Amino acid sequence: MYNPRTFTIPTLKGISENTLDEHMKLYQGYVKHTNYILNKVDELSADTEKNAYELAELHRRLGFEFGGMRNHECYFALLEKGASELSENSPLYKKITEQWGSFEIWMVRFKALAATRGVGWAMLSYDPQGDTLINSWVDEQHQGQLAGLSPVVALDMWEHSFVADYAPSGKKKYINGFFENINWNVANETYAHLLS
Repeated sequence: MYNPRTFTIPTLKGISENTLDEHMKLYQGYVKHTNYILNKVDELSADTEKNAYELAELHRRLGFEFGGMRNHECYFALLEKGASELSENSPLYKKITEQWGSFEIWMVRFKALAATRGVGWAMLSYDPQGDTLINSWVDEQHQGQLAGLSPVVALDMWEHSFVADYAPSGKKKYINGFFENINWNVANETYAHLLS
């Protein structure tokens, strides 16, 4: 079974402590519900024929809860231990500039992705088979998650991430605020780990 991770997150620019506390409770709920579903599947699997409908629904729901758990773990890890810049000598910076021509071009495109209407996640993920970084949108917590890819940057674009600090129309301010707080060392370490 899974235990909620703890994160050492300092005071953030543009994201209040109250928003962060409430957001952390939502994350802990995803962990709790992931464990509940896995336990319930074990229990109901004693008679798969009798419990076929319930099992099917639980398996469908698992993607949402598990995705919510893992997406938030990536998001909160990027906010740990204070903001840091991405070194131009880092593997991640070099890969981004190789693919998009410059870090700034990637950033413009990623921020435009994050401003997508609706709830979900803006993701920068790594595809080991293609040795490629891909920007993608994940609806809710799981729909649109590209198979075989691992997230390097995960930006939560559900309203609970920002509406207590900004009006719904303040989405772009929240996106900019996230990048003022991001610890790029974490993203680079994640990327470097995926290469090994």
